[in-house]
Amino acid sequence: MTLARMARRDAASEIVKAAANDALGFFSQRAGLAVETKAGPRDFVSDADRTIETRVRALLAERFPGEAVVGEEAGGETAARYWIVDPIDGTSNFLAGSPLWGVSLGFVEEGEPTVGAIAAPCLGELMAGAKGAGVLRNGVPFERRVTVEGLGLVSLGDSPGEDLEAAIALQRRLRERNWIVESFHCTSVSMLFAALGRFDGHIQPVTTMWDIAGGAAICRELGLEVEIGQHADGAYAIHAGTAALLRDALEEGERAGVAAQ
Repeated sequence: MTLARMARRDAASEIVKAAANDALGFFSQRAGLAVETKAGPRDFVSDADRTIETRVRALLAERFPGEAVVGEEAGGETAARYWIVDPIDGTSNFLAGSPLWGVSLGFVEEGEPTVGAIAAPCLGELMAGAKGAGVLRNGVPFERRVTVEGLGLVSLGDSPGEDLEAAIALQRRLRERNWIVESFHCTSVSMLFAALGRFDGHIQPVTTMWDIAGGAAICRELGLEVEIGQHADGAYAIHAGTAALLRDALEEGERAGVAAQ
């Protein structure tokens, strides 16, 4: 199983690298992209999102013919084992010219993300990992190290579907406990920073599997605690980080409400 997951990790890394290169081309010409709004507020999609997803699907079909694929833009049906892609996570950042956007690909087995790859093309970062097979950073084996202990940096995700009062209470609790709170509006890059040791972790009460699958597999393989739960409406929640962060961020009832995978 480990060798099979290692092969999937390496394939995911190559696919995301190709998609990231294509996405950078679109980024350099973003002013000319056709842009539409989706169902949610400030939820945008561009030609780049759709084209990159099509490219990832084609590359997956070459490597893993017949396997189920779900994407943010084209949808798809989940299965016991399936791939899931967010072609450009942080589309608003991408369109605004911010470097904080990413390409994310995950492989999910029985509800658990076991393989993942994330690229932050503008930052020159690509990480890929698989359960029991280790993590690569730009093709080189990587172990998470924190160069300065006690900086206390945490990322919080945001979603129009979350409870605003609960979100405010979470941020207040973290700040009262001396955490420095960041928000990138890009889950994949936030989780990449957690994996790299730049953040102690990332917490997002309302999210999607395409946002978190790649990062969850990488963060867990690097030794961070990763808890994923699903709401009644099908949305997900993720708590990924050090034990100290999760202890300070989440009350007992909140932790019990997110099923660890």
